Formats: sequence, C-alpha cells, structure tokens
Amino acid sequence: MEHFGNGFGDHFKEDIVTPRSSVLQNLLYIGCWILIVVFGVYAFLMIQVVTFQFSVQNLLTLLVSGGVVALLFMYKDRVKVEYEYTFTNGTLDFAKVFRQVKRQELGSMNVRNVTACGHVAHESFQRYLSMKDVEKKNWFLNRDGNLFYFYYVKDSKKHMIIIEPSEEMVGMIRQCVDPGVYQG
Repeated sequence: MEHFGNGFGDHFKEDIVTPRSSVLQNLLYIGCWILIVVFGVYAFLMIQVVTFQFSVQNLLTLLVSGGVVALLFMYKDRVKVEYEYTFTNGTLDFAKVFRQVKRQELGSMNVRNVTACGHVAHESFQRYLSMKDVEKKNWFLNRDGNLFYFYYVKDSKKHMIIIEPSEEMVGMIRQCVDPGVYQG
C-alpha cells in the first residue's frame, strides 16, 4: 500500500511480512489445539478422580494438566506471527501481529536519527554486529529474505534492529537518511 498524500511529498508505505511457508506454523497451531483438547479431557477426568479418591498425587496431576491447557490456550496465537512495518515521512513504526488478530507495538523510530543502515549482506553489517554491547532486535521471519539493518545509539546504548522490508520501502528510507548513513 502506498500513498503520496497532499501533494507535498508525503511518503507512506506499509509492509506486512509473512513466512514464505506457513506449513510449519499451521501444523504447530493445529498441534496446540490437539494438545489443548487432550489435556483438557484428561484434566476433566482428573477432577472426577480427585473428587472420589483424593490424593496429593492426583491433585498435582490435575493442576499440571489444567496448567498445560491454560498455557497452551494463552500462547497458541503466538505460533502464527507476522511483522508489520509502517513508514510515514521518515518515521518507521514496528508491530508484531499474532494470528492477524492481536497486535503488539514494538516501537517507532525516526530514520533520520540512525547512525548506519543497509542490507545485512553488506560487510558493514558485520562491523556493527561485532561491536561490544550491541542490543540486537530481530523483527523478521525469513532468514533468507531481503534483510535490512539499522544501527543507532540511544541513551549511550548501542542498538541494532533487523527487519525484512520491501525494496520500495528501502528506497524511501534511503531518501530520508543523511548522506553516508546508508551502507549498501
């Protein structure tokens, strides 16, 4: 989606990154539901056992199976993940989307404030990655994708964000950064 707004050169681009193959995600999601049903039935049966034949072991078994059901139910949506990058006039917003339903805002940055950026395949990436005490955030899904990095210092701490933008978004980023910041 691209929009060049009110004639004053507004730049807007939204990229949604999905895994190239969602087969593994789908299998894990189905597996979660199967385990939820199996452990749920087992926990229900354990309620009856505890009611008629109370023992600490039976109670612990009930609590563990019920806990497994609760945890699987709470985290099942995290199996299906997408990343969303929104570029608006030099500001890049990052979000993680679970099962196209739940959204977690990851952060926002003005690309004019980065020290360096470029494609991960460029040798500059290794130089910044090998620096001591760099906090790295991997906000991408496909390791073989068109990965792009941002290196910046904020509050005396070194940060690196790695994303998977489209070439169109990379072009917009390149237009907004200062000369020499884009490393290739």
